Amino acid sequence: MKTLSYISLIACLLPFLSCQSDNKRPPQALKAMPFPVVEVPLRSVTGYTSYPVSIEGKVNSAIRAKTPAYIKDVLVDEGQAVKKGQTLFELETQTLSEDAGAAKANMNAAQVEVNKLKPLVEKGIISDVQLQTASARLAQARASYNSIIASIGYATIKSPIDGFVGAIAFREGALVGPADATPLTIVSAIDEVYAFFAVNERDYLDILQTTRGGTLAEKIKNFPPVELELVNGDRYPQKGRIETVSGQVNPATGTVSFRATFPNPNRLLANGSSAKIRIPKRYENVAVVPEAATFEQQGKVYVYRVQGDSLAISSSIEVKDRIENLVIVASGIKAGDKIVAKGTGSLKDNTPIQPRPVAFDSIANSLNVVFK
Repeated sequence: MKTLSYISLIACLLPFLSCQSDNKRPPQALKAMPFPVVEVPLRSVTGYTSYPVSIEGKVNSAIRAKTPAYIKDVLVDEGQAVKKGQTLFELETQTLSEDAGAAKANMNAAQVEVNKLKPLVEKGIISDVQLQTASARLAQARASYNSIIASIGYATIKSPIDGFVGAIAFREGALVGPADATPLTIVSAIDEVYAFFAVNERDYLDILQTTRGGTLAEKIKNFPPVELELVNGDRYPQKGRIETVSGQVNPATGTVSFRATFPNPNRLLANGSSAKIRIPKRYENVAVVPEAATFEQQGKVYVYRVQGDSLAISSSIEVKDRIENLVIVASGIKAGDKIVAKGTGSLKDNTPIQPRPVAFDSIANSLNVVFK
């Protein structure tokens, strides 16, 4: 019986001892997961900074009536190409013609009076004062007549430049005059166009500091060619150049005004168009990492650097710029370091991994980054 009691006691204690033994067993090591790893390269990268622009013809001539009158004929249409001196509008001149007839009659009468008085003055029959008074009346009558004739000439409104007709604000029968706020039309020379845009003060200083030249004029000459992105997202085929910079910060907006010029041989750009100008920013031989390899914590940017052969260590980096989906690194890692290319969201610091080396370009090209 005692033997049976000992056996029963041992049987009861076995599960307890087994549990105690399991609790003392060391935990299994975490299984290392595979991650793509790239080597940080040095690259020369071109990025672009964009600003909204307004497009204007290089020459815009507002066409206005120089004398009040009704429009008799509109001889051009909107968008039509015109030559310098071509007639655009004809104004009604019937009233002016009648006034001209009366003025001419007055001028002729004044001339007759002067002709009559001249020989009398020469013979001493009358004083010279009467002749001077008559001559003054003649000059006044002649000036009135010439003014009316000039107004009749103004009734034929011609283009002052070669260009293209804009919107026509008034049609036949409309009363127009020099005081009208809206011009009859605007003729624009658009073989070349101006692109006006504003740059904030910080970007302005960055542009100047990264451009060769000792003076503002020298720096403007060394600005790189610029591009236009049209409102439909297409890239304008012709490149332009920045020609002027105001050099003054607008206190109301905190911006500096720029003007670029673009050739426009196919008239794709119109006066009043809008677009975005793209200013290139070039970085030579800089360390770059894919955007997908970075993550942020408490306002700092990190990557996972591979230490040894299989340990992912979080490393803080200083970002110099971001171009497309590529990060340009100022410090924190260097060319030749190996980093986890993507999948950082499932990693923690000091995590063992199975590195899977991949070509940097296979990651970069998939992100549509432009290298030049």
